[in-house]
Amino acid sequence: MTTPGDDTQRLLERASGGDKASWGHLLNLHAARLNRLIQVRFDRRLQSRLDVDDVLQDVYAEAWRHLPEFQTTGKMPFYLWLRGIARNKLLELQRHHLGTKKRDLRREVTTPRHAASDETSVQLCYLLLDEGTSPSRVVAKKEDHNRLMQVLDSMDELDREVLLLRHYEHLSPTETAVVLGVSSKAAGMRYVRAIRRLRETLASLPGGFPSSAVGRETDAGN
Repeated sequence: MTTPGDDTQRLLERASGGDKASWGHLLNLHAARLNRLIQVRFDRRLQSRLDVDDVLQDVYAEAWRHLPEFQTTGKMPFYLWLRGIARNKLLELQRHHLGTKKRDLRREVTTPRHAASDETSVQLCYLLLDEGTSPSRVVAKKEDHNRLMQVLDSMDELDREVLLLRHYEHLSPTETAVVLGVSSKAAGMRYVRAIRRLRETLASLPGGFPSSAVGRETDAGN
């Protein structure tokens, strides 16, 4: 039986020989996950200025240029390497656009940002509120935002990152551990702890949140 890993390796070998058709097929194997990553990590202040598809094309072009390096020195799974290029591209875009047009971009934000929050807290807050929204909750959203930001800011930075990686980027426990540079067991324990705390907080908000918005503690080892 052929596995996705087998397909990736076979296509990588052909693409490294200059076969662009194989390169295209290889990217298609991972396009959905990469698109999800960019959707999750894309700074909302930039979304009216930049298109996700354009970012993807930039990532693909850079990955193609650096493919020989990956083949000779790469020790991580192909998708995680591709993901790293995408993360660097997003950071580059944020530095460029928010550094030169910071004032204009801030005017486009409709939901207030918590001044002391790091970007992981902000992204998680938006994602959780989006998933937990119903017509009856719209009025309470601003209050939920402020309360949720306080909780997220009080969490350990790695715990917040684990939530993004596992629940929103859909990385496996092993992939999460590689990205964070910790053991799979440590990554799983952090995920369980973060999920438990977040579920308790969201349950206390008026109207509550669907359980799907924060996953299940039993997901830690799956």
